[in-house]
Order: sequence, then C-alpha cells, then structure tokens
Amino acid sequence: MASLPIPEVEEIEAIYGLEGRVNLIGEHIDYEGYGVLPMAIRQDTIVAIRRGGDKLVVANLEAEQYPEIEFGTDPAQALDVAKHTWANYFLSAYKGVFQHLQSKGIAAPSPVGLQVMVHGTVPLGSGLSSSAAIVCSSSLAIAAVLGVAGSLTKGDVSEFTCTAERHVGVTSGGMDQAISVMGMPGVAMLVEFNPVRATDVQLPAGATFVIANSMAVSKKAETADRRYNLRVVECRLAAMLLAVALGKPPGEAAAVTTLKQVEPAIIDKYGPGAEAQAKAVRELLHEGVYMPAEVEGLLQRPLASIYEGNASALRVLGVVGPEGFRLRDRALHVYSEAGRVYGFRDVCKSDAAAEDKLSQLGSLMDASHASCAGLYECSCAELDALVGAARAAGALGARLTGAGWGGCTVSLVREADAPRFIAALREQYYAPLVAQGVVKEEDLGECLFASKPSSGAALMKLKLASLEQPAEAPTQPAAAPAEQEAVMYEI
Repeated sequence: MASLPIPEVEEIEAIYGLEGRVNLIGEHIDYEGYGVLPMAIRQDTIVAIRRGGDKLVVANLEAEQYPEIEFGTDPAQALDVAKHTWANYFLSAYKGVFQHLQSKGIAAPSPVGLQVMVHGTVPLGSGLSSSAAIVCSSSLAIAAVLGVAGSLTKGDVSEFTCTAERHVGVTSGGMDQAISVMGMPGVAMLVEFNPVRATDVQLPAGATFVIANSMAVSKKAETADRRYNLRVVECRLAAMLLAVALGKPPGEAAAVTTLKQVEPAIIDKYGPGAEAQAKAVRELLHEGVYMPAEVEGLLQRPLASIYEGNASALRVLGVVGPEGFRLRDRALHVYSEAGRVYGFRDVCKSDAAAEDKLSQLGSLMDASHASCAGLYECSCAELDALVGAARAAGALGARLTGAGWGGCTVSLVREADAPRFIAALREQYYAPLVAQGVVKEEDLGECLFASKPSSGAALMKLKLASLEQPAEAPTQPAAAPAEQEAVMYEI
C-alpha cells in the first residue's frame, strides 16, 4: 500500500463562500419594496466548482442527506418545482447567471459541464437564509469559472440572484441575497431596494444577538402556495384594493404590485408615517376574510387575468380555500414593520445612552414578533415558545427571524449576559428536545449561538499541485513540490 502512487490532486477552479444572515427586524416587507435590517453571521455555505464532463453534477459533502444530482447544461431548462430537490437552488443560480448576461447584452460563454461540491453550516429551513446562501455562492462560483465574474457588481449579484431564486417557486424579496453579498464585519446593514443599496448601521456598544433554532423546519419552497407565496399575493391584493379605495380606477389599480406603491396616495389623504398608514388601512379595508369573488368584484376583473404569466401566484389562487385572504391584517403588518425598521436604525444613530438604546431596540423587536405572529400569522407554536423562553431568560427583545413557520429566533442580549442567557435557554428549551432525541447535546452549538455581524461573499481561487509518489524510493533528494497558489478577495 505504501508504494502506491498518491492520486493526482486536480485543480479546483473557484471556491465561493457566503455567510448566512439573521434579520434583526423587517420581516416579510422586502417584497413589498420596504427596507430591512439584517446582518451576516458566521455560518456559511461553500461552493467548489470546476469544469468537466458534459453535465452539471451537483454533490454535497453530506451525501446521505443531500444526494448527488445531475442536470443538463442547457441554461433554458425548466426547474421541476413540483418535485423540489436541494440541487434546484444550484440550477436556479446557473439559469440566473446566463439570464443576467443576456439582459445586460454581455456575450455568454458556451455552456459546459461543471462538477460542483457544496458544503454549508447554515441549517436548511432555519430561517437563516440557507437557500439564498446556496444560490448566491453558486451564482458567483459559476460566473467565476465561466470567466464573467469581473463584469459583476455587488448590486448586480444581489438583484439577479433574487430573481434566480424564484425559479424554485418562491417569490423572494431580495433581502437574503443582498445581505449575503453585501454584509460587512462589525455592522448591521439597512438594505433598501429599487435599486438595491446598503447602508451601515452601527449597533450599540454592549449588544450581542443570540440566534436559536426552534428545530421546527420551515420548508419554504415546499409549502409556498399556502404560506410564503400566499402572503405575497395577499399583500398585492391589499395594495390594489387600497388603490381603488383611494380613487384609482380599477384598471389602473390592477397594475399596482406593492403596498409601497400606494404610500403616496395615503400620504396625500392621511399624511406621512406608520400611524397614518394604519389609519388608512383600518378605514379602507374591512376586517376578516376577503374571498376571491369579492376581490374580483372590486377590481372588476378575474384574478387569473391579473396574474396571467405569474405561475407562483396562479398556484396560490388554485389552492386558496374558505380561509380566503386576510388583507387588512397583512397590510397593517407591512406598514408597521416598515416603520419599525427605520425606528431601529434611528435608535442606533441617536445620542441616547447605550442602555436606553438597548431597551428601545428590544421593544421594537418584541413588537415585530407580535405583529408577525398575530397579523401576518407566520409564527408557529415552537417559535412562540422559544421567544417566550428567551424573554424569561433575560432577553431585552426577541422575535422570529426569516420567513417563519419554523426556523430561528433572534434575541437581543447584553454581551456580558450572553453566556448565562445561552445556558438558561439550553435548560429551558433544549433539554427536553435532547431528551426526546430531537437534537443531540453535541450539536447544540450549531443550534444556539451568539453572533456579531460578519462579512459577505468572498472568492478563493485554488491551484493545487499535482503530486505523485514514485514506486521506489528516490536515489536523489526529491525536488520541492510545486507551490500551491491561493487567492481570496471580496467582490
């Protein structure tokens, strides 16, 4: 055995790494055009890639859980959203790169076979942007190996990866992709849209955030028609009906796509600010359920015609039942949550004492969770229990983070109190789950941890030496092995 040659180490052409993110405040409002306030965290997703073969071969280091999958190289191929697989996120990225190049008039290289290995420490379904981390890191790795990464800006990548991820069947809003690419160490980011831009937000001294996984998996893509995409549809319907109530003809109102687009008309009649928006919503949208027939009557056209060509929305319309649409509640959440985002930013920028800032930020986070749970109905029993345990353990504020319906919470804690807080959550929330076999004691460090803001995307290019061991011992001193080359830079 010792005389066998050492296998040649082939070149890995590009490795891209992207951190996950935790959204501190601003849930379910990015797709409505409003700014959000996330930070990147230390958990990341790594994509290694090289050219080879005539297929897209997508593998994962955790092969038992995420088996290897092959696709053709045609960028125009459709994704099978009815049969969701983890590798669909890579394929959506592949399509997205070619579509972006085409939209910019950049000559795209001929498709080639790619061999891909993915590894991530961002838990899937945790609400920490695991899907966006895969899509963004895959997009950048694909662009690098195809030789077109140099033409991309951070804004480009944030925008086209948001569009690309929608190929898997979820109408994502852009926050996850933006912070994955634009995150900077030491600061949270106010991410705004149209165009995508990010502004540093310096967090108060003495603050840290503890992320805790409820262990309820949020299957965002698989449940989109009755959860995430349903909320997107409800928000647009609310926006259209508000536009009609504020005097816009139904034909013009049917072209409204976000609640932010209605804001100028609300300001004209009710004045600026979240309180004025809430007053408008309460006066112009009734409580309870809107059924499709009522909405169609107010808009004077079938909903299917409004959403013509929008496959995800049409799927939602195809499954909506007697629960109908809760338009008033959804609009109240969006407008109030948008106000909390800028309130959070303003507190961080204020001259108040650090302790006062922490108290105010905690109150905003608590109000956000109440709105997500009550008005937007995107919480679940496990998240509510974990938020309650966090507050009992001394959190200054706690809320669900991410799309919800499972996943993680984020708690604001004094940095000096973080070890005691984590120990209390281990005892109060996780000890029973360990006893039930839901999670192993040794894995709790990945389920419950404190985090400061981390960095965004980085590229590493590796050129590894080809090494061979001769069958017989050499009679002359061996030459020094070829030098390994590694380069890392931020996009």
